Amino acid sequence: MPSSAQTLGRWLLLAAIVLVLDQASKTWILASFPHTERQSVTSFFNLVLVFNPGASFSFLADAGGWQKWFFVVLALGISLWLLSLLRKHAQERLLPAALALILGGAVGNVIDRLRFGAVVDFLDFHLAGYHWPAFNVADSAITVGVALMLWHQFRQPKEAS
Repeated sequence: MPSSAQTLGRWLLLAAIVLVLDQASKTWILASFPHTERQSVTSFFNLVLVFNPGASFSFLADAGGWQKWFFVVLALGISLWLLSLLRKHAQERLLPAALALILGGAVGNVIDRLRFGAVVDFLDFHLAGYHWPAFNVADSAITVGVALMLWHQFRQPKEAS
């Protein structure tokens, strides 16, 4: 059986893979697309380069700049909490996988905020004229991680009151 440190290392490796994939995809889109250029890939999917200074769904995007530091501090605080949960649950499977995905995505978006003052988004899905807000690999990892966390929570036996 692997040691606690080895198991924790495996989950940190997953977070690092998410981070590398996120930053590599953003580097590619930044080198390949002018700001707001849209390239149709399928009838329901485009690539587009946009910068989101807010959070999900552009929440607080027009807040005047203070939100950059708010989201950086918030994400770093959450990342420290996720690391402590990873240490505590490293021997499990589902929960630490979820935590690692969220951690890698959070750090990827923090890097963007520090480098560009906004998060680089480029995946644009649409249907019948309606567009889902553009997002990125980090956002996808965070979403999958949260879904796995919820799944883990619902699978836990209920405690007697």
